[in-house]
Amino acid sequence: MLGVFSSSIVSPPEELVAAGCRTPSPKITSAALLNRFIETNASAVSIHVGDEVQLAYTHHKESPLLPRSFAVKDEIFCLFEGALDNLGSLKQQYGLAKSANEVVLVIEAYKALRDRAPYPPNHVVGHLSGSFAFVVFDKSTSTLFVASDQYGKVPLYWGITADGYVAFADNAELLQGACGKSLASFPQGCFFSTTVGELRSYENPKNKVTAVPANDEEIWGATFKVCTPAKESDGVQTPRIL
Repeated sequence: MLGVFSSSIVSPPEELVAAGCRTPSPKITSAALLNRFIETNASAVSIHVGDEVQLAYTHHKESPLLPRSFAVKDEIFCLFEGALDNLGSLKQQYGLAKSANEVVLVIEAYKALRDRAPYPPNHVVGHLSGSFAFVVFDKSTSTLFVASDQYGKVPLYWGITADGYVAFADNAELLQGACGKSLASFPQGCFFSTTVGELRSYENPKNKVTAVPANDEEIWGATFKVCTPAKESDGVQTPRIL
């Protein structure tokens, strides 16, 4: 799956911008990235949401245990990959039909977050149990919401294209060829929301998420970490690699 968003939707993460400046490497534009995805994936489907958002997905080479899905409802677009272990109980909680799948559930969970403010984002994502990564775009509010499961069982990466778009994908090689060193693994157990304005851990919502510059030989430009709680004796949070 692939989601590409202009700077009018989401500001490029400073850590990834800095990584690309430290070690300049070839990049391609967001349009070229989308074309590459379509050309290299059989039966790929792409959706343009205005001029600012490009979404694409395919069932080509997907895992039968971690399928990809896409849905649109009430101007909310969602790309989902994986499977929820507690889908049945969540459908009852949100009043959904028995036929509803994971991508529909995530849209409803996002709507609850949006419409019942102040509804903590970590509370919504924290209720999801299983292997998953998803990208939600709300056209009505120009809001982006992205999350990954706490064990990182479904890979998710993000980077910055040559024209400054922020791209999310489940294929590291695809983004490496488009984003160069402005690339990182999306940290497990975390969510990114343009409403919140930053990357946060939903497992440990009070702990800061920091980025550590990667070594030159790594494909990543930075590694995001969740800091462990500070000890009263030292008052310093210790980063934990995700």
